[in-house]
Amino acid sequence: MEKKQIRTLKMAEKLVVSTMAGRDASHDAAHAFRVRDLALSLAREEGLESQSLEIVELAALLHDIGDYKYNKDFKEDTLIVESFLEEEGVEESKKKEILDIINGMGFKNELLQKTYIESSLQFGLVQDADRLDAIGAIGIARCFTYGGSTNQILHDPEISPRQNLSKEKYMSKDEKQTTINHFHEKLFKLKDMMKTEVRYRWYYPLHISIFVVFLILFFILFRKSGLLRLVLDYCS
Repeated sequence: MEKKQIRTLKMAEKLVVSTMAGRDASHDAAHAFRVRDLALSLAREEGLESQSLEIVELAALLHDIGDYKYNKDFKEDTLIVESFLEEEGVEESKKKEILDIINGMGFKNELLQKTYIESSLQFGLVQDADRLDAIGAIGIARCFTYGGSTNQILHDPEISPRQNLSKEKYMSKDEKQTTINHFHEKLFKLKDMMKTEVRYRWYYPLHISIFVVFLILFFILFRKSGLLRLVLDYCS
């Protein structure tokens, strides 16, 4: 890797730390670094060409800087990332691909789609890495951390998971939500939305098993057989 690329990556790490400081631990700098590490690990397993690694690493590091959930107007904002890439002199083609990955990788962008749009390997690597961090033990911790930070109800059997969510409804802060319903509305679905071969790796079933066991125990304790059925359906 060239000195310029190394410098850009170091500066990206600093930008992540400074811009994401003060966020709750569901979408903080540690999350960005985990996604970067997962994406690079997947890239090696997929045999990605070395010249594309910088795109994957930068997109993974920077993907949540403009997250709408942490902006006052509740809208996505990539201006900080765009300015950073400009200042670092990242070539135009790479800059475009990095921004395309960041702008398109969110779960909300695939809501109501019957089939998923074919994407580049780089896109799939970053998106799958982000989704791996949303399931398993860390995913559970992140889900409850975010729910707590927004004063969400933990669980209310009178509030059913929302069906056929649009992007607008999913993003709306006015929609009544519970933390447990987020598992059904989003997290359950991620296992069938992976773009790469990650689902065939040894660690993927482990992530899923932890996820399922936790939810089964949760609903047993709440003694809600109807919601437990949702978890059992997820296992099938």
